[in-house]
Amino acid sequence: MREIFFYRSSTGHCPVEKFLDLLPFKHAKKVSWVLSLIEDLPMVPKQYFKKLVNTDAIWEVRVKSGGEAYRLLGFFDGSNLVVLDYAFQKKTQKTPQNAIKTAEGRKRDYFKRRIGNE
Repeated sequence: MREIFFYRSSTGHCPVEKFLDLLPFKHAKKVSWVLSLIEDLPMVPKQYFKKLVNTDAIWEVRVKSGGEAYRLLGFFDGSNLVVLDYAFQKKTQKTPQNAIKTAEGRKRDYFKRRIGNE
């Protein structure tokens, strides 16, 4: 089983939590349901969770709700901990490069601070 964790910056800012707090209840509930699938299913269908190619091992949580598409980006810390560090409403076919770069930067920050605290 996997565990989902939301990235926090060194100042305590949690971008994914902030994004989810702004979603309409119905959409936030669907995101929560998809996150539960990722935690509970041994093999998650690619329509909900897939690794992005040509990235630094960034994974994408994919949610469709009420005609809207949302993406949460993150990475694995070990084999079971998924750290989500970026979220956005998808409006184009491809995942924006700035979203991927931000997710990769937060991943580096996460591991740098985690290793510094061990």
